[in-house]
Amino acid sequence: MKPDLFQSPDYYQLDDLLTDEHKLVRDATRAWVKKEVSPIIEEYAQRAEFPHQIVKGLGEIGGFGPYIPEEYGGAGLDQISYGLIMQEIERGDSGIRSTSSVQSSLVMYPIWKYGNEEQRKKYLPKLATGEWIGCFGLTEPDHGSNPGGMVTHFKDMGDHYLLNGAKMWISNAPFAQIAVVWAKNEEGRIHGLIVERGMEGFTTPETHNKWSLRASATGELIFDNVKVPKENLLPNKSGLGAPLGCLDSARYGIAWGAIGAAMDCYDTALRYSKERIQFDKPIGATQLQQKKLAEMITEITKAQLLTWRLGVLRNEGRATSAQISMAKRNNVDMALTIARDARQMLGGMGITGEYSIMRHMMNLESVVTYEGTHDIHLLITGMDVTGFPAFK
Repeated sequence: MKPDLFQSPDYYQLDDLLTDEHKLVRDATRAWVKKEVSPIIEEYAQRAEFPHQIVKGLGEIGGFGPYIPEEYGGAGLDQISYGLIMQEIERGDSGIRSTSSVQSSLVMYPIWKYGNEEQRKKYLPKLATGEWIGCFGLTEPDHGSNPGGMVTHFKDMGDHYLLNGAKMWISNAPFAQIAVVWAKNEEGRIHGLIVERGMEGFTTPETHNKWSLRASATGELIFDNVKVPKENLLPNKSGLGAPLGCLDSARYGIAWGAIGAAMDCYDTALRYSKERIQFDKPIGATQLQQKKLAEMITEITKAQLLTWRLGVLRNEGRATSAQISMAKRNNVDMALTIARDARQMLGGMGITGEYSIMRHMMNLESVVTYEGTHDIHLLITGMDVTGFPAFK
C-alpha cells in the first residue's frame, strides 16, 4: 500500500486569504482523508463498494452539513469552510465527496431552509452525525436536464399523501434512511416530501456496472402508492426553484471538490516526473512534461481564485446561480483535463490502481454530468449574459 504523500499546491499563496478557522478545518479534513480514505479507497473502488465505516468519521470532521447551525447538530461554519471540506474529501475520492455533499446540500439544506422546526429537530441532528444518511430524488428516467418535466406525483388523500413515480441516478439511495423527493401535486406544483425507509411501496434498487464513482452507492427510488404523512411535506418553499436552490449549494461544493481531484492528479504527476528516468534524465526535465505541469498548476490556481471569490459572495448572500454554474463547469472541466494529462505523463502506470489518477478521471466523468451537465451550465452562463434562454 503506497503512503499518501500529497502536498497541496498553493502557487499564489492563497492561504493568506483564509482565516485560521478555515485552515484548521481544511487541515483536519486533509489529515482524516490521509488516514481513513487514502489507504482503502483503491480497494473499495475496485470492488465497487461504498466504505460504510467512514460515515461516522465524515460526521466528526463536519462533512455533513458544516454550515447548518449548531442548534440542529451542524458545525455552524461558513461557506468557504464548507468548500474546503469538499475540496479535501474529493482529493481522496469524488464518490466519497458525493456522499458528503448530497447529505449536506441536497438533504440537510432543504430541511433546514424549506422545512419547519419540527422537521429540523427530528432529522438534522441525526443526519449531521451520520447516524442517518439521506438522498435526493429529482432526476427521473426521462427527465434529467429538464427536471420540470418530472412525472412523479402525489395526491391528497385526506389524512396522508399518496406518492407514485420513480427517480434514478440517486447517490446514497441503496442505504439511505430518508429521501427528500420532489414531486408534483394534483395542480402540477412541485413540492418536497420526506420519504422514510420502511414506508410501504418505497424501494431503492442499487445501480450496478458503473465505471465511475465506483466507491459511491447509486440507486433508484421507486414509489408505488407510498403513503406519506402530511407532516413530511416541506412547507416553506415550492416550485422548481426549491430543488434548484439545493442544487446551487451542491454545485458550489462541487466547484471546490473538483479542485481537490485536480490537485491530487497534479501532485501525483509532479512527483512521478521527478522520479521517472527516461533517456538518462527525469521526464520532468523535458519540455513537453513541463508544459503539462505548468498548465496544470496555472489552471488549478485560476480555479482556486474563482472558488474563493465565490465563497466570499456566498457568505455575503450575493452569489448568483449563474456564477455558481460558471465555477462548477470551469472547475470540473479543468480537473478532467488535468486528470487526462496526468494519466499520459504516467504512461502505462497511469491506468493502474497503484496511482489515483485513473480513478479520478473516471469519477470526474460523472461529476461533469451530474448537478447540471457541462453544456447546460454553458447555456446558463449564455442566458445570463445575453438575456435569452437557449435551452430548447
